[in-house]
Amino acid sequence: MLKGTCLCGQIQYEYTGELGPIAMCHCSQCRRAQGSAYGTNSPIQASHFQFVAGRELMKEFESKPGKKRAFCRECGSPLYSRLDSKPEALRLRIGTLTTPIAAKPSYHIFAGSAAEWFEFSDGLPRYTELEDSPLL
Repeated sequence: MLKGTCLCGQIQYEYTGELGPIAMCHCSQCRRAQGSAYGTNSPIQASHFQFVAGRELMKEFESKPGKKRAFCRECGSPLYSRLDSKPEALRLRIGTLTTPIAAKPSYHIFAGSAAEWFEFSDGLPRYTELEDSPLL
């Protein structure tokens, strides 16, 4: 079981499934939502994800039609994103995990949208579009 929390600790969750491949997403929305060069995400099964505390503090923002980004409305920590067209899946923000994991990032997505100040130096595969990546 994996556990996670937002920055203020009021939202806590558990995940009992397996993590999918960890992606570093460089799209402009992830960069703005994370305040960083990329968002680090893993696809997970929504049916294995549950809030343990603070569900009422979770807020979803529709960043584009059909795409919701969940965050803590107290501290602003991003938790996951989801697509209305794929209700069975969430894209978990790996930085919110409190349980140590052995998995490492697998690839970069939307690499063509990377911030001009970011330098790729890890040797991981880079994909231009989501459809090209193993995230699906």
